[in-house]
Amino acid sequence: MVPSLRSRPAILSGTQTDGGYSKGRGRNSRGRNLARAALLAFGLALGGGAGAHAADLPFDAWLEGVRAEAKQKGISDATVQAALTGIQPIPRVIELDRRQPEFTLTFQQYLDRVVPQSRIDRGRRMMAEHKDLLTRIEGQFGVPARQIVALWGIETDFGRVTGGFKVIPALATLAHDGRRSAFFRKELMDALQIIDEGHIDAERMLGSWAGAMGQNQFMPSSFRAYAIDYTGDGKRDIWTTLPDVFASIANYLSRVGWKSDQTWGRAVTLPAGFDASLAEKKVKRPISAWQEMGVRRADGGDLPARDLPAQIVLPGGTGGPAYMVYDNFEAILKWNRSTYFAVAAGTLADALGKEEAGR
Repeated sequence: MVPSLRSRPAILSGTQTDGGYSKGRGRNSRGRNLARAALLAFGLALGGGAGAHAADLPFDAWLEGVRAEAKQKGISDATVQAALTGIQPIPRVIELDRRQPEFTLTFQQYLDRVVPQSRIDRGRRMMAEHKDLLTRIEGQFGVPARQIVALWGIETDFGRVTGGFKVIPALATLAHDGRRSAFFRKELMDALQIIDEGHIDAERMLGSWAGAMGQNQFMPSSFRAYAIDYTGDGKRDIWTTLPDVFASIANYLSRVGWKSDQTWGRAVTLPAGFDASLAEKKVKRPISAWQEMGVRRADGGDLPARDLPAQIVLPGGTGGPAYMVYDNFEAILKWNRSTYFAVAAGTLADALGKEEAGR
């Protein structure tokens, strides 16, 4: 359920008379009040006050706490001033956060939308165009070029749609909002660190309304953990430099456990009377055990002879398509926890290049 957007009462410091500040205090008093509020904002962000919310403070006062925390973390004054001066909450970000639609697509509708033939065709053209680069990156990270291009295609349509929101104001809006303040405040600090390290400036740091950035849509924390400066120019540029984009995707999958000698999974057929609870409980068994139970490839042929641990997933529920998935499926799920997404990413990758026999 999405909570309704409502204003929260502001916490005001200082003496009030007849609903306003005491007369005669003037600008200096207002400055002290703002400073006290900023200190409170900083304290609340560090965990003080059960039940306290970032949105209990006016945005400008809250932002003073953000500036103080950023400086404490070693972010330079120049970056703090450049990134945080003059920013205001973005109402559209709150609207989008509040109005995220209920997931109503069936699995097949989702698959048709995310893996249309037009995306497969364009993905193959991208594979051919960047073949040499992708081959080098595949060799270094052990992640297939087709899987790199599949994630690139699903996330931003091969770099075409990367988001037009300035990341710093968007993250500040969400961090102040109160619903997920701690999460987005950490992402905001990571974004400031990225700017401070010189990878991009605040004006050009663009992304989605939720702060996902660049052609692979990394959140700032993922950028700091996994983004790669593949060109060696000192910048991890996931916005405009394709070698960095591809290497960052490959590095992410490699670091979260991608196994270079396996595929992600495959479509299968299930025997009559198959116990769907085996899929619901994520039961892992050797491929040979599933073979003995009557599970077969989608074309009716025997399963691979290699005895990898595998599980069955039913993204559309009982009666829908079935897939046998391996450890690399879990790696894709670490990119995006949606089973729909993970199956689509694997399906698109398979369409972009022939699966190696026996995997």
